[in-house]
Amino acid sequence: MAEQAQYEELARQLSAIGAVKRGMGRILPPDCPAGSAAVLTLLGRYGEMRMSRLAELLSVDMSVTSRHVTHVADRGWIERSPDPADKRSRILCLTAAGHAQLDELSLRTSRLLSDRLSHWSDDEVGLLIELMGRLRESFGDCRSPQRTPAHPPPYATDVSEPTTRTPA
Repeated sequence: MAEQAQYEELARQLSAIGAVKRGMGRILPPDCPAGSAAVLTLLGRYGEMRMSRLAELLSVDMSVTSRHVTHVADRGWIERSPDPADKRSRILCLTAAGHAQLDELSLRTSRLLSDRLSHWSDDEVGLLIELMGRLRESFGDCRSPQRTPAHPPPYATDVSEPTTRTPA
């Protein structure tokens, strides 16, 4: 198990990831903010889905999801059609323009990462991908109740309570 100092340094490094996210956000087209890019990415990855599923995957409230969906729909990047199983619900799917926008986002992101990580070896990039995947898996779904750690930090309250906060 890692030492306290290592966890403290890890916490500092994770806090600094915000700068990386902001840098990646700067390459997005002006009409496609991060929330819209996330909607397109998830629909591209998982295919058509209900808005409730999209909200789950985004880990945000339905009201936030609705704003993102309205934004991308207004630009013609997705279609909202009635769900045959439940006419009150809508099924979201990418349009041809949405696929083109997603391709553009992917190209911009790949170019930025390629530029910024050009001095990294393929093995290092692969290791980063693996470790970030493991980190995300260790945290699970941020909307699920958290398991209580074996040794809760001294400031911890009941961490098993679910939260309504959304991730930054």
